[in-house]
Amino acid sequence: MMIMREVDVIEHPITRWPRVSDFLSVPHTEAEYDRAVTLLQELVNTVGEAESHPLADLMETLATLMEVYENEHYPVPNVSGADKLAFLMAEHRVEPTELREELGNESLVWEILNGHRPLTEKQRHALSKRFSVSPEVFK
Repeated sequence: MMIMREVDVIEHPITRWPRVSDFLSVPHTEAEYDRAVTLLQELVNTVGEAESHPLADLMETLATLMEVYENEHYPVPNVSGADKLAFLMAEHRVEPTELREELGNESLVWEILNGHRPLTEKQRHALSKRFSVSPEVFK
């Protein structure tokens, strides 16, 4: 087993950094982000779901670096579960009366849609099955 000296620990990355910095840095521009997206797509096509693949860690690292850019440039608005439900209902052309099985009686459905009553865990799971989304969507 080779023991690295302190000077080796820093010299090793210094000599290699210029060759990898293009794809192992947080993107700061849209062009850099687009380049990262392309690389990530190539990695996903190569690695797939194989966690033991030699490039799996690179794929995870790149996704984490891209997340920093996304959080800064594309913040996710804070949307209520009721608003998400209303969106899915419109997208799937579902009327409030059609959700009685998942949510309860019609007045309860309207209370939820108007934000007067939060969704229960059971209701979130029922809606997730109805709309084929994760129950976390409705939190």
